[in-house]
Amino acid sequence: MDVVTIGETMALFTPNEEGMLRHAHSFSMKFGGAESNVAIGLSRLGHRSRWISRLGEDEFGDAMQSFIRGEGVDVSYVTRDQTAPTGVFFKEFRRLNDTRVYYYRKDSAASKMSAEWLQDDSVSDAEYLHITGITPGLSVSCREMLEKAISIAKGNGTKIVFDPNLRLKIWKDEEEARYFLKKYASESDIVLPGISEAEFLFGACSPEEYVEKFHALGIETVIMKLGKEGALVSSQSVPLTKIPGFPVERVVDPVGAGDAFAAGVLSGLLDGLPLDEAVLRGNAMGAMVTMVNGDAEGLPNRSDLASFINGGLDDVTR
Repeated sequence: MDVVTIGETMALFTPNEEGMLRHAHSFSMKFGGAESNVAIGLSRLGHRSRWISRLGEDEFGDAMQSFIRGEGVDVSYVTRDQTAPTGVFFKEFRRLNDTRVYYYRKDSAASKMSAEWLQDDSVSDAEYLHITGITPGLSVSCREMLEKAISIAKGNGTKIVFDPNLRLKIWKDEEEARYFLKKYASESDIVLPGISEAEFLFGACSPEEYVEKFHALGIETVIMKLGKEGALVSSQSVPLTKIPGFPVERVVDPVGAGDAFAAGVLSGLLDGLPLDEAVLRGNAMGAMVTMVNGDAEGLPNRSDLASFINGGLDDVTR
């Protein structure tokens, strides 16, 4: 298996018109979750990915498992819970460049994941384990499960990739979130923070100083996301380098861009690209996703990705 990722995905309801959620009368249902977004992004690029999670024994769970399986992702370690529901969340497009997200995930099936529930062979065959800072915030049992996954990965030579993906609403307080995000970062081989997450962890610094602070935690490779400006990359074998981003004329939906970035970087590494070229692929993936409504809907296949990197897609293909 190329990449294994563990975490919660929820049913996503998006209003069919822009404006405040209170005025919405009709919605489209999609699915969204950082870890499954990464798994789908990798699968569309031809890689083998596995998503591990727990879903409610409900219609949302049925539809979600079918959708993700249909994207070519291995869902053989996804289990169902008869006593807890599949989580849901809503997006609100208030106006241009003002998107808000509301979660309804407390006591969801995914929050019941535990160390006892996680099977060793679900992780042990992976080249990379992708984790985020969302999963440990769901519950104490999820933190224990993630610790087990990390232990299995380290015992089998699996590289650990950590995206902080800060979601303050799911943590008891900022101090708890800060402690655990630093802890999981320090246990990982590659970390993919954004500027706002780095500021939360370390206070006000320059992007270059943030990179050094992450290295000081013992992290081999740091890839600092700079939004439309691109990314900074630094590792033991690559000096600090800025990789340019790709311009986007109009951002339709920014949610999921970081997950697409992670999928692009992992894809490049799996293909044996130099680190800077892998990050360039990540930048392209992140840009492409922002131009489509939905968490996973804008994730490209290889031909679309290559066209975009090489100069953009035509307005009309005939």
